[in-house]
Amino acid sequence: MLQLFVSHTPIWVWVLLAFLVMRGVMAMKPGETSLSKLAIVPGLFTAWGVWSINVRYPASWEAWALWMVGIAAGAGIGWMLLRRVQLRVEPATGKLWRGADYSLLPLLLVTFVVKYGFEAALAMSPALVADSGFRAAYLLLSGGFTGIFIGKYCRYLVASRARAQDLVAPVG
Repeated sequence: MLQLFVSHTPIWVWVLLAFLVMRGVMAMKPGETSLSKLAIVPGLFTAWGVWSINVRYPASWEAWALWMVGIAAGAGIGWMLLRRVQLRVEPATGKLWRGADYSLLPLLLVTFVVKYGFEAALAMSPALVADSGFRAAYLLLSGGFTGIFIGKYCRYLVASRARAQDLVAPVG
């Protein structure tokens, strides 16, 4: 059965997995980065979620509402995960220096597995689209995991803006 999953999975999914693993491993090392690089992961999962809703539940305001509820809950979790983030703006480069983030790789892997599992279930049994319990679980979890990455990004964004203002604020 595993061979069936692997052989029917599009190549872009494996490329995405490799990219996510690479991002997760890189996040375990403190270093400089930019807000645009930090936006890639939330952007990818947001795009995947929008695509999924448009394909699976076109014109369904309920699907969008469930996904947005998941995003809101996940964003709160993501925000809290980085509540003690150490971040500073390097004046010379304008880049952010952030500490190691050991939560990113496990979150990426769990998110990928959950999304992949739901998509595989829908591919094997398209009738699940009409199942309200499946739909709620799928959209809430998909939105929730996407929200975690959005919340983490928002935390970086707010911390970056606050530190940048501190650097340019007049003294005295």
